This record gives sequence, C-alpha cells and structure tokens, in this order.
Amino acid sequence: MELEFFGAAGEVTGSCHILRVAGRTILLDCGMIQGSKRAESRNRDPFPFSAKDLDAVVLSHAHLDHSGRLPLLVRRGFRGPIHTHFATRDLTKVLLADAAHLGVRDVERRNRRRRRAGKPLLTPLFELQDAQRAVAQMATHRYHEAIQVTPEVTVVFHDAGHIMGSAMVEVRLSDDGVERRLLFSGDLGQYDTPILRDPESLQGIDAVLMESTYGGRTHRSRSDTIDELGEILDTARAEGGNVLIPAFAIGRSQELLYEFGVHADRWHMDDWLVFLDSPMAIEATEVYWDYPHLYDEEATKLRRKANEMPPIKRLHLTRTPAESQVINRISRGAIIIAGSGMCNGGRILHHLKHNLWRRENHVVIVGFQAPRSLGRKLVERRKHVRIHGESVDVAAQIHTLGGLSAHGDAADLSRWYGALGNTPPVWLVHGEPEPGKALAGRLKKDHGARVHRALPGRRVDLAALADV
Repeated sequence: MELEFFGAAGEVTGSCHILRVAGRTILLDCGMIQGSKRAESRNRDPFPFSAKDLDAVVLSHAHLDHSGRLPLLVRRGFRGPIHTHFATRDLTKVLLADAAHLGVRDVERRNRRRRRAGKPLLTPLFELQDAQRAVAQMATHRYHEAIQVTPEVTVVFHDAGHIMGSAMVEVRLSDDGVERRLLFSGDLGQYDTPILRDPESLQGIDAVLMESTYGGRTHRSRSDTIDELGEILDTARAEGGNVLIPAFAIGRSQELLYEFGVHADRWHMDDWLVFLDSPMAIEATEVYWDYPHLYDEEATKLRRKANEMPPIKRLHLTRTPAESQVINRISRGAIIIAGSGMCNGGRILHHLKHNLWRRENHVVIVGFQAPRSLGRKLVERRKHVRIHGESVDVAAQIHTLGGLSAHGDAADLSRWYGALGNTPPVWLVHGEPEPGKALAGRLKKDHGARVHRALPGRRVDLAALADV
C-alpha cells in the first residue's frame, strides 16, 4: 500500500502520482509539464512504470497539467479505464484535441527548419487519434459516487470548486486487513467565487496529498479585484487602447465573460468590442452551460432569471484564423481574451506581437505563470520579449489580477485542511519550493499539521502512517 511521487513534485505542472496496492498500479492524473521549452521537453521522457501494466488512471480535472499526457500514455500501450467526472470528460475532449493540433503544427514548423539544416526530424508528442483514444477510455462518474477501481481500491469524487467537473479524489484502500483513506486535493478553487461551488469538506481522512500552488500568497479580495479590473478598463478606454487577457480556455475565460455580463453597465461594456478568440474556449463555454446543476447559488438564480448567463451585447466568438487576424486591425476599443493562459502558444502570441509595443494598451494576467514562460516574463516586467523569433518591446501596461485565480490562496488552503478536523499528515505537491515551504509553516502554525515535501521518486508507506 504505497504512494510514489512522480510529476508535480517540487513544481507546479505535470501532475502524476503512482499508487500501488496489492500488486496493482493506479495513476492519479497524468499531466503535461508546462513552462519553458526545456521543461516541456521532459514530457517525452520515459514513465517510471510500464504503461501496458497500469490497471487504471483517476483524473481529477481537465487542465492539461493534469490530463495532457494521457494520449501519450495510451500511445505507449495503456488500455485500462480512465475514471473521471462527466464534465471533466467533456472538457478534456476539447483540450486534448487542441493540444494535439497545436503539437503537430509546432513540429511541422520546426521540421521545416530542421530539414533545411539537415537535422533529424521531430515527431509530435501525440496526435489526434491518441487524444481520441484516451477520451474513449474514460469512464465517467458523478460526485459522491463510489467507484470500484480494483477490488482493493474505491474512489469517490468530491467537488473541488476549481473548474467545472474538478474533483478532489478520496481513495479508500483495503488490503490484508489494513484500511486507509487517502485524499488527493487535485486543484482547489477559491471560496466564494462565481459560477462554481466552494470546495467540499470531508472528515476521517488518514493522509492528504495537497496542492500548494499559491501556498505563500494571499489573493486580493474578490471585490477589490473586480474594482481593479473595472479601473483597468476605464483607464484603457480613456487612453484609447486595447486590453489583452491571456486566459486559460477552461475556467478563467468563462469567469471573465460572466463578470463582463454582470458588470456590463458599471464597466460601460457597450463601448467595447469583446472577442473570445479561442475555438477551445468557445467549446468549453458551451460545456459550462451544459452543466447548470453544478453552478453555485448566485449563478443558478441568474440562469433561472434569464435562462442564460448574463449577456454581453458586443461579444464576438472568433473560431477561424481569418477572424482572429482581423482583430489585429483594431487599434482601440477591443478586449481580447485569447489562449494560451501562460502565453506559451496559441493566438495570444499574435495579439501580443501586435499590441505589446504600444503604451496605451493593457495586458491583464489572470492566472499562474510557470517559470520562464512568456507570461512569467511579462509579470516580471521584462522590457523586451521574444515572440515567434522576433524581439518585441514591452511598452504596454502589465497588470496581475491574482484575485481571479482559479486556485485557492494560502488562507483557502489552510481553511480547507482545517475542515478535515483530524490533522492527517500532508504531502505537498503542485507548487514551487518557496510557496510549499510557506504553506507548510502555515499549516503547522494554524493546525499543528505534520507536513512533508513531495519529491520525485519518494515513496510513502500508507500502511505505516502512524510512524510518519
């Protein structure tokens, strides 16, 4: 009865944790490593297990840093079930297809240069058929449903409040007379945010595998964040500029559209052309509206009242590349929401290339930016960045709105852990070392928790937790 850390141990992305019970092997997530080119090259490394011999995968939610290597796992021989929530299946289908398309296109572009230079050609990490096979292997479930993964392992999903369908994973283990309840937090959302419900609380847990992305940070209050976003829009409108928002296609894009609709009068949204410039985000938004029973109370009331989310009169959904290219002819009065969220690919790169060098423009960062990603460089206020091989001056005003993060901050994480009641031992994952250190200190101070750092290859004997 053993847990081994593999991905997202000592870093944020690449979620993958290995559970071994009674001779069976189960993965918790199989995510993509994101950030710099060097970091992303590690996605091709061998797994520390045989994909063919895995019994099952349990997927917490759709974001690529949790789901993005599932097609590669399938490509390398995994044929078992991937247990997940219904909404996660629908969103993952969108994300993996897009990732396959972008990966193939990137390799084709790089191979044109390599062919001219006489270098060996590259192959994509995975292709569309691999993504489709991974989705076909998904077994879908509801929250609170007991799932018999193997005779020794039962899994129950609980609402994590992070994105639609996101789950914290309760794993009930039984082997040779020993019983344990392990709780994998997945990614935990903030409390009191729109559309989604708050993270659920559980009792009687024996060990916790817990995210720590913002373990050393306190987000601005929701009201202050909304006020700041309104001020940015007012300033940009007065200065005659555009507003660019690199947004994750799932979660943040839907939340932004919701806020624009709710605050349409206050923010003078009729003065703006709003572009959701991401086919993936458009598809994901349609999935969000397909699951109204998962909304929080406020969003449920609005939907009952209007039979739709709050409307934005001048909203344009741009699906094709040609439609996207037209946006860059607009010199003022445009709000452009485009992927990717870390600015490491996708249409946002073209919009940044056309807008970063103009002082009257504004870039609003609304999510986590991995080290050495273009988004992190903008947050660090670099004066020049490289986009598509060209150096671009950064004259636009850069804003970071942590209050819109889909991740809970240190206070949220401490609140969630405190609700467990019995202070089980914690292993911190999904965070860089400094936030992890800060969260460990907070959990010890607030709750007397026994906190451990997860490192790749480190193993935990779940049957001997009393000795931890």
